[in-house]
Amino acid sequence: MKLAFTVEYDGRDFSGFQRQTNAITIQEKIEDAIEIITNQKVSINYAGRTDAGVHALSQVFDFSTQIDRDCHDWIKGINSNLPKSIQVKHMINVSEEFHSRFLAKTRTYGYVIFNSRSKPLFFNNYIHWEKTPLDFEILKREGEDLLGTYDFSSFRSSSCSANNPIKDITNFKAEKFNDFIILHITANAFLHNMVRIIMGTLVDISKNENKMNIKDIIAAKDRNFAGRTLSAKGLFFLGPEYDDLYKIPKPSKNIMDKFKA
Repeated sequence: MKLAFTVEYDGRDFSGFQRQTNAITIQEKIEDAIEIITNQKVSINYAGRTDAGVHALSQVFDFSTQIDRDCHDWIKGINSNLPKSIQVKHMINVSEEFHSRFLAKTRTYGYVIFNSRSKPLFFNNYIHWEKTPLDFEILKREGEDLLGTYDFSSFRSSSCSANNPIKDITNFKAEKFNDFIILHITANAFLHNMVRIIMGTLVDISKNENKMNIKDIIAAKDRNFAGRTLSAKGLFFLGPEYDDLYKIPKPSKNIMDKFKA
């Protein structure tokens, strides 16, 4: 049988999600925890390969097993062998053809900017601090121009190995709460560092440090025209979305939902 799980994590202590030879990763910790309670080596599939320092509220992973346990026992067993910065939230029995990565229809990320001259004390590990005042209306307007299917080569890292730079951004939302600017973006998939480069470009445009607009930067298909790559700590993977038949909990489309009762 095949099981799928949602998991949230604080990315600060890890070198990304994907297992690496000489670094501590989230995939490694999850697979080790499963091995402890099953006495079997497993290799999990997962929806998104988040980079070092990136957080997640609803990452999805799956694996096959012959061990039959109820949902509560699986979650409790895995969590009891995970570090406190990683926690499994849900378990779903899925069909054998389910694959966390290949069947995800969309993926949603959120980014948190603290725009103030004063450095934040309590939220510093989960935000990007921007001292210079940002023009929120410009940031919002330019972000909405990302919507559509384009070649996003201008927003890919130099180490990106993706064969196809054409992605479909279906949602962009910008909100302001006092000194916090919360940005959300949804697409079928993203290039390496694409979200953080987009966020850096929007910040640079809203400070008038980049004189180009988003549409012209997209058309250029050249990384040199886009802005800087913003820090990983402000980025949250809110999760993937699947067809309803798989019964995977839908991700929140707003980071602020995490703080609502």
